[in-house]
Amino acid sequence: MGSTLVEKVFSARCGTAVRAGEVVMAPIDAAMIHDITGPLAVRTFREMGGERVHDPSRVVMLFDHQVPADSIAAAENQAFMRGFAREQGIRNYDLREGVCHQVMLEKGHAAPGEIVIGSDSHTCMYGAVGAFATGVGSTDMGFALRFGALYFRVPETIRVTVEGTFPERVGPKDLILSIVGDIGADGATYRAVEFGGPVVSDMSLPGRMTLCNMAIEMGAKVGIVPPDERTWAYLGERRPGITPFELASDPDATFTETRHYDASSLEPQVAVPHNVDHVVPVSQVAGTRIDQVFIGSCTNGRFEDLSDAAEVLGDREFSKDVRVIVIPASREEYLRALRAGLIERFVEAGALVEAPCCGPCMGGAFGLIGPGEVSLSTSNRNFRGRQGSTDGEVYLCSAATAAASAVTGVITDPRVI
Repeated sequence: MGSTLVEKVFSARCGTAVRAGEVVMAPIDAAMIHDITGPLAVRTFREMGGERVHDPSRVVMLFDHQVPADSIAAAENQAFMRGFAREQGIRNYDLREGVCHQVMLEKGHAAPGEIVIGSDSHTCMYGAVGAFATGVGSTDMGFALRFGALYFRVPETIRVTVEGTFPERVGPKDLILSIVGDIGADGATYRAVEFGGPVVSDMSLPGRMTLCNMAIEMGAKVGIVPPDERTWAYLGERRPGITPFELASDPDATFTETRHYDASSLEPQVAVPHNVDHVVPVSQVAGTRIDQVFIGSCTNGRFEDLSDAAEVLGDREFSKDVRVIVIPASREEYLRALRAGLIERFVEAGALVEAPCCGPCMGGAFGLIGPGEVSLSTSNRNFRGRQGSTDGEVYLCSAATAAASAVTGVITDPRVI
């Protein structure tokens, strides 16, 4: 019997053949903590008797949720984390690079076959480069900081195969929204979702990041794409000297479920309040009035997304009735957009362009919506109160749909503007 990609990762890292369902203690290749969850993980580490982290070179500390600090409490958290980094000799930390998940991949902190954890649920995004990457709680992170390893139940795998070609102004975000809508918010609980097929093979790394980022919205432990030439080319610029190798599920591997999708018939998708798996074609909600548009986040704040938004915007202006917030996912992505003239175009059109950070996504810093207001967002969650008032509403969409809607002031199909 063959092995799935995830089974192969754990077998290699544990030094013995393992199967889905087994509980193993596996070494951690990288552990990421940020300004919100980091203090909790450090305190747990201390409560476990930790004095020195197991390997400071494998710990990555990034500030992104409340950056710059928007309250005294946020400033205190960040000061606490900086002090911990100095004390422990943690060199992989930064408070200015941008959203942690984007930076983890840009800096080469995840690679095929590695096991990476993060004290944030969207850590699963790193599966875009073939890593087993998953979010963990503060207790697990504290344990990993002290011992450099963690217990896992090796997950079963759902294989998702996507064929066809994307229609105009339809892309990875529309695809993953439709998949989440089909599988459901808990349809992949504690399973790995392996994305493949011609559409995924042809997809850019940013597009694969979007797919894997939202695997958690189906309850999945990880979203993962088998590494290929695109993967190794991306990592070659970020990990000099990295050597490509083959890592894929065997033809006779056992999958708990296999699903097939055709991108050719896909329309722009929108997740409507207040559930991420309540997904409909944009035509069903077109004309809905909006108060705010947010283009950014770890899901869709990359240059590719900003380019899509700018292409739809053209030489128009954003509606004066809509607050438009644009936040590149990282400093690297910001500079690319700046040099391409996209930042200037957005500002000219009436957008507020902010420094790389999570921004409105978590509803804890700025860009909050008030009671009765409606936000259209390229982020990944839309539960009640996610971006501010519990009496507000959040719709999720692609950057193209967001830009079209920001121009008209109502939810709009990007193909008709």
